[in-house]
Amino acid sequence: MTRIGIILGSTRPGRRGAQVADWVMEHAKNRADAEFELIDLADYPLPHLDEPLPPSMGQYQNPHTQQWAATIAKYDGFIFITPEYNHSTSGVLKNAIDYLYAEWNNKAMGVVSYGAVGGARAAEHLRLVAGELQMADVRTNVALSMFTDFVNFTDLQPGEHQVQALGTLMDQVVEWSTALAPLRAVRQAA
Repeated sequence: MTRIGIILGSTRPGRRGAQVADWVMEHAKNRADAEFELIDLADYPLPHLDEPLPPSMGQYQNPHTQQWAATIAKYDGFIFITPEYNHSTSGVLKNAIDYLYAEWNNKAMGVVSYGAVGGARAAEHLRLVAGELQMADVRTNVALSMFTDFVNFTDLQPGEHQVQALGTLMDQVVEWSTALAPLRAVRQAA
């Protein structure tokens, strides 16, 4: 069974991302084509990247990095949930991504973003990072607007079009994750 990690990319007190993650998980539990699990970065308090060697060498020396690598390695694809901070993704999410390299390779990724303009710029930055990590980013992006998808900028109440977009995003992440499985198998065998 294909395994998809849903990464909650905000640890800020009062974050809106927890509501978004709950919404995504609620829809994921109704699917039979993959197993979906939430990965909350609040549960992985990684310091600023502190490995002495580049992640591409795969020689992780710190226990927190080894634990993070083991977590990410077991998934076939990811859905990143990200706020938009200053026209980009959150620092905690970028830091968590930067810790690893091979664990991201040949896996699909999609983005559920939120912010004043739907978090579109955060999603675009994540797509650029994904390319460098040899990840396949899917076309569909769920972009939740603080003005139209949150009541009083606090309570998530997305429209039906967002539910449809989420379903399409999940379809694409599962399909691409499955399609990339032979590439992951070759790498694991090497």
